[in-house]
Amino acid sequence: MTAKRPAPFELSCPLPDDGADTIRLAHGGGGRLMQQLLRELVLPALTGQALTRQHDAAVIETDGRRLAFTTDSYVVRPRVFPGGDIGRLAVYGTVNDLAAAGARPLWLSAGLIIEEGLPRGELAALLRSMREAADIAGVRIVTGDTKVVDRGAGDGLYINTAGIGLVEPGIDIHPAHVQDGDAVLVSGDVGRHGIAIMACREGLEFEPPIESDCAPLGGLVQVLLGAGLRPHCLRDITRGGLAAVLHEIAEASALAIEVDEAAIPVSEAVASACEVLGLDPLQVACEGRMLMVLPPDQAARTLEVLRVHPLGAGASLIGRVERRARAEVILRSRVGSRRILDLPGGELLPRIC
Repeated sequence: MTAKRPAPFELSCPLPDDGADTIRLAHGGGGRLMQQLLRELVLPALTGQALTRQHDAAVIETDGRRLAFTTDSYVVRPRVFPGGDIGRLAVYGTVNDLAAAGARPLWLSAGLIIEEGLPRGELAALLRSMREAADIAGVRIVTGDTKVVDRGAGDGLYINTAGIGLVEPGIDIHPAHVQDGDAVLVSGDVGRHGIAIMACREGLEFEPPIESDCAPLGGLVQVLLGAGLRPHCLRDITRGGLAAVLHEIAEASALAIEVDEAAIPVSEAVASACEVLGLDPLQVACEGRMLMVLPPDQAARTLEVLRVHPLGAGASLIGRVERRARAEVILRSRVGSRRILDLPGGELLPRIC
């Protein structure tokens, strides 16, 4: 089997040479700090590619077949939370990144970094959870690695997963394909994962209880593609929430996106919790929701297909893509006013995935 050779790594951005220029706390990929870190240091050093070329997975051609490849690391605290745990999150998060590229997820790797002192029973339970999640998602964990680090050096357990999926002929999903006039949909209510993590971490109790939306979206995407629908772009809504994903798509496509606040599904429990905590639910992470940008004539059929699937029952048409002077995200409020929907300035809820 032969594969196209990637471009060689180029170091086009100098690395800091002393302790004066240090990495600031910027957990996750949704905030301005992390975007700046990627743009100014990580991507230029490793690939020479600009931030606008980012996607949830790389699509690689080999012997006439197209494979999607992605990797992610999971550092969530606490390791077990309402609606999931770090093992389940590691599997579903990687599956969802592959699905966002239009791929059928097939194989995963699992790398474990275990801190000395982690109870064997807890590790065994989390590994069982990973296996169960893989079975539910229809993928196989085929390789991995395990390291044990000194006590105090690893916060219990970190998990890295990489995934490979198959992209069928005719499927080409990427933020750069977004066009003026496209419809913007979301597969369900937003903000539940981040609020579930924060409530558990801080000992907060909400009524009704809030559970993470942690779920595998590979099957949902395959149902859409099997129905003949062809989204221009799919994005797994995670760190930085809906607001961050919309900004990434606007920047990659050089187009503006306007969304209707009243059309964005937010559960009453999450909305109330955000009001109490002073958070914007549009900036709070999900782990089982997909943003979809597609031709406007496919919007009605897409909603119809989504709402039949258990993971798309709350799907909603939330906005449209527009050509404007700036690639920005505009929020139309419930009273009809418009304002710029800001990108999170930092990671509001660190260590959530």
